[in-house]
Amino acid sequence: MLEFHTIPWDHVPWDELDRFADRTVYQTREWLEFIGETQHGTPVVAELRQEGALAGYFSGALIRKLGVKILGSPFPGWTTGYIGFNLLPDTISRSQALQGLRRWAFGTMGCFHLEVSDLQFWNEGTLASQLKRQASPSYESDLTQTEEEILSRMRKSCRWSIRKAEKSGVTVEEAVAAGFADEYYAQLLDVFARQGLKPTYGVERVRALVRRLHPTGHLLLLRVRNPEGRNIATGIYPGFNQWAHFWGTASLRAEQHWQPNEGLHWYAMRYWKRRGVQHFDWGGAGGRSFKEKFGGAPVAVPSFYGSKYRAFSIVRNGARELYYGGRRVIGRLRGYRYQPSSLSGE
Repeated sequence: MLEFHTIPWDHVPWDELDRFADRTVYQTREWLEFIGETQHGTPVVAELRQEGALAGYFSGALIRKLGVKILGSPFPGWTTGYIGFNLLPDTISRSQALQGLRRWAFGTMGCFHLEVSDLQFWNEGTLASQLKRQASPSYESDLTQTEEEILSRMRKSCRWSIRKAEKSGVTVEEAVAAGFADEYYAQLLDVFARQGLKPTYGVERVRALVRRLHPTGHLLLLRVRNPEGRNIATGIYPGFNQWAHFWGTASLRAEQHWQPNEGLHWYAMRYWKRRGVQHFDWGGAGGRSFKEKFGGAPVAVPSFYGSKYRAFSIVRNGARELYYGGRRVIGRLRGYRYQPSSLSGE
């Protein structure tokens, strides 16, 4: 029988975990501690044992909403893509891991609700589970291709925007941590103002992300300058092991004619490619038309959720639709279409 055992935080074998082939940046110690800080939660790592033998690990965090204990891996609103499992080869499937996770979360951990999304779920076919399933379509770019091949798969308009910016004297630079979060957030306010909205989180979240992740080398911070040297756009791209991710970009409305966002993404893709990363994950469902033009393959990574009591799942779904539906309505009334462009918009 598959068993889950919580590991005391100070005894988690981080070096061993980081050697797993399916490891992502969202499962690292620093990212889990970022979640704990910004969500007022408790990060959790558990080992999975099948008939006493180690089969892998699970990572997530415990939070409380309206007094209800929730296990997220991740949970909506955390600006975190995928967490889930790290499994040893030839041990158990993710379907088995999901079944065991449900029993552990609602039994041993005393949770009322569970959410989990794992970047490897899409690669395992149909996952049998008593949990409910949903999926958000997105895109993935193959960084094992040559730069010429990656460019050739982009739409002509995208390649034109990249080259136009370069020829016009627009530059992309790697930024240091000091002051970056405030620059990014000021531009993010401008992005949301286009839609008559405000960001779903404060600048403190960005500061926490930069403070915890940038020293590890797993967080790329980029800045775009126009030909006069003014900072007109910023971007945040975490990466680790085989995967890099689009976390968020922000740019000034008055400077859009320089096409800064295309240059940001192209720089990030090349940066992580040079460091041996194989996949670039475009994250989330928002901004679909913009992401399509970069030529990535469409993907739909499933996530699973469930509650100990059915009523909580109904409330969860209703609250989520009310929130995002409300933002869409406000945007339309003000002449815009609400589309969170990345994880930072969730």
